Amino acid sequence: MLYTEEHALIREYDHETLRIEPWGANALRVRSSKDMLRDDDWALLPAGRPSAGARVAIAEDGRSAYIVNGRIRADVDKNGRVTFTDDKGKVLLRETEKTYQLKSGGRDIVPIPGGSDYSVTLRFESDPAEKLYGMGQYQHSFLNLKGCRLELTHRNSQTSVPFLLSSLGYGMLWHNPAIGQASFNLNVTEWSAPSTKQLDYWITAGDTPAQIEEAYADAAGKVPMMPDYAAGFWQCKLRYRDREELLNVAREHKRRGLPLSVIVIDFFHWTNQGDWKFDERYWPDPEGMVRELREMGVELMVSVWPTVQTESENYGEMVEKGYLVRSDRGVRTQFQFLGQNEIFDATHPGARAFLWEKIKRNYYDKGIRLFWLDEAEPEFAVYDHDIYRYDAGPALHVGNWYPSQYSRAFYEGMTGEGQQNVLNLVRCAWAGSQRYGALAWSGDIASSFEVLGHQVRAGLNMAIAGIPWWTTDIGGFHGGNPDDPAFRECIVRWFQYGTFCPVMRLHGDRAPYREPDTGLPGGGLWGSGADNEVWSYGEEAYGIFEKYLRLRERLRPYIMQQMRAAHDKGTPPMRPLFYDYPDDPAAWDVDDQFLLGPDLLVAPVLHAGAAGRGVYLPAGANWTDAQTGETFAGGQAVEADAPLERIPLYVRNGAKLPIRES
Repeated sequence: MLYTEEHALIREYDHETLRIEPWGANALRVRSSKDMLRDDDWALLPAGRPSAGARVAIAEDGRSAYIVNGRIRADVDKNGRVTFTDDKGKVLLRETEKTYQLKSGGRDIVPIPGGSDYSVTLRFESDPAEKLYGMGQYQHSFLNLKGCRLELTHRNSQTSVPFLLSSLGYGMLWHNPAIGQASFNLNVTEWSAPSTKQLDYWITAGDTPAQIEEAYADAAGKVPMMPDYAAGFWQCKLRYRDREELLNVAREHKRRGLPLSVIVIDFFHWTNQGDWKFDERYWPDPEGMVRELREMGVELMVSVWPTVQTESENYGEMVEKGYLVRSDRGVRTQFQFLGQNEIFDATHPGARAFLWEKIKRNYYDKGIRLFWLDEAEPEFAVYDHDIYRYDAGPALHVGNWYPSQYSRAFYEGMTGEGQQNVLNLVRCAWAGSQRYGALAWSGDIASSFEVLGHQVRAGLNMAIAGIPWWTTDIGGFHGGNPDDPAFRECIVRWFQYGTFCPVMRLHGDRAPYREPDTGLPGGGLWGSGADNEVWSYGEEAYGIFEKYLRLRERLRPYIMQQMRAAHDKGTPPMRPLFYDYPDDPAAWDVDDQFLLGPDLLVAPVLHAGAAGRGVYLPAGANWTDAQTGETFAGGQAVEADAPLERIPLYVRNGAKLPIRES
C-alpha cells in the first residue's frame, strides 16, 4: 500500500514500513522498519521547510510513486525499489534489484532470533567511476574512498562520521550510531548494522560540493564562531607536571617574543581519575595561574578524561545513580591505565549534568574556559561492543553517538553559564558533534613521514564529513627524539603543514624521558616526558619554527574569515581542491594538497629528504607562488622548490589576503 502523509511518501508491504520525506531544502530522509518507525534525532536537526514545489505523486495504479523536494527526487517502483535522481533526471543512487535467483535486494531488515533487534543492510548499485569522500578519519593513505571498506566505529585515531560526498552530485548521511560497516565496492555500495532498530539515512543533491556541504550543515548543525585566540599557536607536550613547569614555558615564549595563544595542562594533573580536580600538591592556586597566563595573552586548556577509578571520590555516587557505562557481563572494569576504571555515560542526561557540576566547581569557576576531552571514543580496554550498555541503549546500537554527547555535556554547561563561542578539543566526534563546539584531533598517532601523509588525507575527509575544526599533534604523538636529525626533519615538515591547519597545535610524547616517575599518587604518577618546545630541536629547526609561528600570526585575520564562513554556512576552512574547482576533473584526484580558504593553496612536503615536489594548480584560476612571485595558469602541474625551510604555497588570482603586518 502506498499513501501520503504530511508531504511524506509511505509504502507498507509485508510488515515493512518505508517512509521518505523532505528534510530541509533539496534533501530527503529515508526510514524503513519492520517494527514501529522511530523519530531518533541522533544527528539531524528538526526538518526545515521543504523546497518550494515539494510534492508527492502516486501512480494511478497505486503501485509506484515518487516524491520531489527541490533538486532531488525519489521514485519507488512496484517492488519497493528506490531510485534517487537530480533535477536534471540523472540517476544519483539506485537500490540493487531483488531477483528471484539471489533473493536479496536493496534493503534487508532481518530479525535477530529471539530479540526485538534487526540486522540491517542497504545496498546501492555502484558506478565504478564515482569518487567518494568524507566518512571521518581513518589512518590510511586514501582520500578517494571508492574501493574502501570502512569500519563504522570509533577507536583511538579512528573517527567514524558517516557522511559521504559523491562526485555524482549527492551527499548521504548514514543516520545510525550503531556499530557497523560501509563498503564502497566497484560492484555494489553496502551499508550495514548487525544490530539496530531501523534503517535511517538522509540524502541531498547539489550541483557543487559546496551546495551539498552547506545542505548537510543545515541538516546537522554548524560550528559556533571560533574564539579569536584559537587561531593562534597552541603549545602542548605529553604533560607538564606542575604549575611552575608550565608557567616557565609560557614565560619563555614571552621572553623570546614568540606568539603563544594556548597552553595545555594534560592528563594526571588530578588526584584520581573521576575526581575531576587539580592535585594541589602540583597545581596550587589555579586562579592565580590563569590570571598570570591571561596577562601574557595566553588561554589555559585543561584535560578531562571520562574514566572513573574505583578509588575516585565520585565513584560510589555514580554507580548508585547509574551514571557509568555498564558491562552486561564480565568484570565492571572497562579501561585499565594506572587504575581500574569505568567510564562516565555521556548518553545519560543526569550523568552529563553531574559531570558538568564537578567541572564547573573545580575548573570553570577558577577561570578555565577551554577543555581537552580526551579518551572520547570512549577508549575501552577491549572494543567488544556487545559487552557494553549505555543509558541510550546497547553499545551495538548507539556506541558511535558517545563522542557527540561527551562534547554536548560541556557545550550545554558552558553556554548555560553564558559563554559564547564554545570550543573544546576532543579525540573523537560523530555527526552533529560540530554544533557542540568540537575541535577534533587525529589521536595518538606515530611520529613518521608516512603517518604525516595519512593526516593530510584524514583532515580533508573530516572536513568533507562536516567536522570543520580539526588538528593533529604536530610531530605525531608516539615517539620522536628531539636530538635525532631524522625526527627534526619530520617535525619541521609537520610544523609547516600544521601552520595551515584550522588549529595549529604542537604536542607529543617525546623520548627519552629525562624525569622519572616519583611514585607518588595523583600528579606524581607519570613523568613529564622529553622536552617538546619550539626551542627543543636545535637552532636550525628553531629558526624555521619561528618563521612559521610569525606567519601563522599574520594569517590570523584570514583564518578568522574562514571560521566565519564555517559558522555561517558550514564551509570547511581546509578542504580538497575539488571543493572549489569541481569542474576540473584532475582536482578530484589530488590527495596531498589542500586549500585553506578560497585563496591559499598548500602543498606540504611528505617525504624524508625531499627538496621539492610536484604541485597541481587547478584550472579556473591563476596561481602565484607566495615566495617567488611567479604566476602560473591553472590546469597544470609544476615543480616547486622546497628546501627544508619552505613549504610550497600559492595564492589564487593575486588575492590580497587580510593579514597582519609582520
